[in-house]
Amino acid sequence: MSKRPEYFRSVVLAAATALILSNGAFAETAMPRPPIGPPSVADLAEGVLDAVVNISISQNVKSSEDNAPMPQVPEGSPHQEFFDEFFKGQRGGARPRTVNSLGSGFIVDPAGYIVTNNHVVQDADDIEINLSDGTSLKAKLVGMDTKTDLALLKVEPKTPLKAVTFGDSRKIRIGDWVMVVGNPFGLGVSVSVGVVSARGRNINAGPYDNFIQTDAAINRGNSGGPLFNMQGEVIGINTAILSQTGMSVGIGFAVPAELAVNVVNQLKEFGETRRGWLGVRIQPVSDDIAESLKMERPHGALVSGIIEGGPIAHGEIKAGDIITRFDGADIAETRDLIRAVGESAVGKAVDVVIIREGKEQTVRITLGRLEDGEQLAKAVTVPEGQGTEPQDPQAAPLPASDAVLGMKLAVLDEDRRKAFGIAETIEGVVVTEVRPNSPAAERRLEPGDVIVEVGQEAMATPEDVTARVEALKADGRRNALLMIANKSGELRFVTVRME
Repeated sequence: MSKRPEYFRSVVLAAATALILSNGAFAETAMPRPPIGPPSVADLAEGVLDAVVNISISQNVKSSEDNAPMPQVPEGSPHQEFFDEFFKGQRGGARPRTVNSLGSGFIVDPAGYIVTNNHVVQDADDIEINLSDGTSLKAKLVGMDTKTDLALLKVEPKTPLKAVTFGDSRKIRIGDWVMVVGNPFGLGVSVSVGVVSARGRNINAGPYDNFIQTDAAINRGNSGGPLFNMQGEVIGINTAILSQTGMSVGIGFAVPAELAVNVVNQLKEFGETRRGWLGVRIQPVSDDIAESLKMERPHGALVSGIIEGGPIAHGEIKAGDIITRFDGADIAETRDLIRAVGESAVGKAVDVVIIREGKEQTVRITLGRLEDGEQLAKAVTVPEGQGTEPQDPQAAPLPASDAVLGMKLAVLDEDRRKAFGIAETIEGVVVTEVRPNSPAAERRLEPGDVIVEVGQEAMATPEDVTARVEALKADGRRNALLMIANKSGELRFVTVRME
């Protein structure tokens, strides 16, 4: 009998708890529920569907005997399989054939400007835009940018079109809800919802990779379509997926609006891109390079060379400098600098913070135009008699020095310059032999390379190299930082361990 009061007490408490939790007001107070996703995106979708378009292209191609070029479609692109199929060619026949492809796009101007992916419309002979009301309009290509895989089209509507606006993709957070609208598998405009899985993804699709990753369903045909935030703003352009089957597995990538807006505006105004250009060659600051320069941590972009005829005309930046800030933005790695410069206006004067010989300083540079720099690089020719296969280096009369860091070195005189085909503008100490499995061999140094600097000091003789290496060892350094020039004069930095 003594146990019955306890039994009834437990029953009453259990019943009271159940009653409280069944009451919505008390339940919210007693046990707050975690936030849930949007209960519906119907209103959001209704407001943007009319601005999303289906894109169909046609292209006249001949048989494989005509060696029709394969479009450069990023790996994992929703259209990769379509293009692979289109360009197989028909064996045994030379009859031209028409191929078709489908993609997505979105209207950014009521006057008829449409954004999509470059690989959706690349090499198209005819482009047709299908609006949500069933209207079909012929489109012309205003401009394209292969580096970001973006293109701008123009149609001539009879009345203004429904348009959407770009949002600020820099404000999105991992876990934010997003909505994909596009034309998967040619089914027509479809909606899918997911979250932002990651930001700043580099998938090696181009020099400005900074993709938004999402688990919202992106499939073939979604390429070029918009990625919306919950305010109905475009924060990305769906471009690629990671999938072995070609179907969505929840890993899709979109070009962020912060990158796309500038490209779209330039294509609209000029029909081409006009990116800033600093005129330097850069390479990453590795752990070994940071250690050899006594940096606390590896960061920034190491300048490995200055492009002649570029914006650096008076030695403001030199090979061996490390760029840590550009126009107020921190540079953690090389691609940060590439994006920051590329997104800057041509002719803009910017402050660049560099580290030179361990000291920080600020220089001011007026940017050139990247597209001009690319043409300049193409125009560079190798002087006559140089860049060919080297003659036997043993023809050089002077004996090489004793090996240092696994290399035999020699003075770069005219005989050796001719024997190895080294450009006249290069000064330093020539490598005549690299021993297998040596520290130099590990860094892929080879005969004909020229050591320009060791530990940021210029080298003129093999004895200079030996003395500098010994000084670095005495200073407690584990690696020697070498500036190496190849036969045509291109520079790179390597760290070689000191035995």
